[in-house]
Amino acid sequence: MAERIQKILATMGMGSRRQLEAMIEEGRIRINGEVAKLGDRAEYSDRIHVDGRIVKLHYRPKEKHRVLAYNKPEGEICSRSDPEGRPTIFDNLPKLRSGRWVAVGRLDINTSGLILLTTDGELANKLMHPSSEIEREYAVRIMGEVDKSVLKLLRKGVELEDGPAKFNEVRDAGGQGFNHWYHVTLSEGRKREVRRLWESQGFTVSRLIRLRYGEIKLDRSVRTGAWSELGRAELDYLYESVGLSAAPEAEEKPKGHRRGAKPASSARKKNTRRDQPRAGARRPRR
Repeated sequence: MAERIQKILATMGMGSRRQLEAMIEEGRIRINGEVAKLGDRAEYSDRIHVDGRIVKLHYRPKEKHRVLAYNKPEGEICSRSDPEGRPTIFDNLPKLRSGRWVAVGRLDINTSGLILLTTDGELANKLMHPSSEIEREYAVRIMGEVDKSVLKLLRKGVELEDGPAKFNEVRDAGGQGFNHWYHVTLSEGRKREVRRLWESQGFTVSRLIRLRYGEIKLDRSVRTGAWSELGRAELDYLYESVGLSAAPEAEEKPKGHRRGAKPASSARKKNTRRDQPRAGARRPRR
């Protein structure tokens, strides 16, 4: 069945429908050798080129989409490949028979914690779009004492090089000595925004962990470098939060695991090893 070209490419994670419509108007997309026009439809058997490169249409219209919650360790990057040979989050994901995993946003190499990945490119682009205003929560370890006036200013808003920014909430999460933990929330996904907000007040972030994306929380039973698969209720929430039709009923799939961990029985398919440190927890002396 033929579908609009921008819908097909959105499902492949090539961009949002609006972005793809702009690319069509710029003449950057071809169908079977012909320059595509707005309103053109295509079949999944057609040859589609974007900026001269062919797009492999592995997506099947009736395929059931999946979403993973990955517990990213520090030291991994969110790109598909790296000229420097650094490990990427895609190295640890389950293999797909068709399509590909699309990351919902990015975490920098020194940030750990929750990152969502999906086979539904349109869902990913909707979740990442600024208009979605989905709240993110982070655990932040700060070096030095923070005055209450600084916390008030961070909630009120400060001017960064790319415009004003603020935390929705800043909550004391404990800690001892020179390092102190805070839990912060914000509804944007600008590059290094959490770090830059603290740095604007002269503080250094020594550790940063994403705990939550919308209502999807980091499952502490899933160890770093491993993933869990979202259940039906969580999928429904994600789709409804960005105004998309609910995902098709998910099929039972192998539980996620890595490095020999045995998965647990749960609404999520997940790992069982509990080695994610709690924010503010003291590490044992060695």
